[in-house]
Amino acid sequence: MAAATRYGILIKGGTFLEQGRLLTWLALDKTGTITHGKPCQTDFVEIGNMGDYRTTALAASIAARSDHPVSRAIAEKAVENKIELLGVDDFAAIPGQGVCGVIGGQKWYLGNHRMVEELKKCSTTLEERIFALEKMGKTVVALVGEKGVQGLFAVADTLKDSSIEAIRELKKLGVKTMMLTGDNEHTALAIAEQVGVDSFKGNLLPEDKLRVIEELEKAGGKVGMVGDGINDAPALAKANIGFAMAGGGTDTAIETADVALMDDDLRKIPRFIGLSKSTYAILVQNIVFALGVKALFFALTFMGLATMWMAVFADVGAALVVVANGLRAMRK
Repeated sequence: MAAATRYGILIKGGTFLEQGRLLTWLALDKTGTITHGKPCQTDFVEIGNMGDYRTTALAASIAARSDHPVSRAIAEKAVENKIELLGVDDFAAIPGQGVCGVIGGQKWYLGNHRMVEELKKCSTTLEERIFALEKMGKTVVALVGEKGVQGLFAVADTLKDSSIEAIRELKKLGVKTMMLTGDNEHTALAIAEQVGVDSFKGNLLPEDKLRVIEELEKAGGKVGMVGDGINDAPALAKANIGFAMAGGGTDTAIETADVALMDDDLRKIPRFIGLSKSTYAILVQNIVFALGVKALFFALTFMGLATMWMAVFADVGAALVVVANGLRAMRK
């Protein structure tokens, strides 16, 4: 555990270190885990007739009240374009869909495709525009008012180079990977293909992520979960080993997880698994050695060949050898 700490891996108990070598599945959140979690707005499509400025001002005003990376990207783009933000009342977050608020006495929604469908404001033409952007690996959110969808905002995130390398190393260790995200299927597919995970699931709510972890555990083997947000907390708690991205993660995720990665580098997970295997090997060596020495001493005792010095070595001496052997893990 001390060796892991030197590499920025904080393990909350020896049990989790021992279980690391047994991982068969690792589920990973997308935003902030596989990707940088700092998306930028790339496209704006006006649907209504309010004008670009008004539509963007409404969306950015609501987005500025949210701490979700996609919302922040829309708000930052508006500030960059020197668009004045408006006052928002009754702001609320809708899990798995988006956010809403009242501006000038009218309620506005800013959310994903699922939210548009829930509000019954979807159409075939609108879906074609949304899907065209999603197939490019972009996340699309819509500004919805009483008269329907007024604008689409496309946001793109970038993969961490370390994520691709980490997935490759996990495969070599025999660990299967699954990406879990609240994003639509098109965006999820594009990211999954780029990073090289074994499978993926999109359009997930927090409870859906929890259900996926439960299903993987029922299939057998140890299951790990990597996440950084509040929405990941239930899945992190349910997994056999929960990994939190501590660098940019929420306090809830860090407190819930069993292992914290201090600089959000997924390559630390293969290192954690390797350290777990090394630790297990040392444990087996120590147990076999300690029991072997004592068994030999007992045999010599019954033969009448044991001495006091032999007894000291079988007890204190064996303990010192075991400790010295265990310290080798510091160099792993």
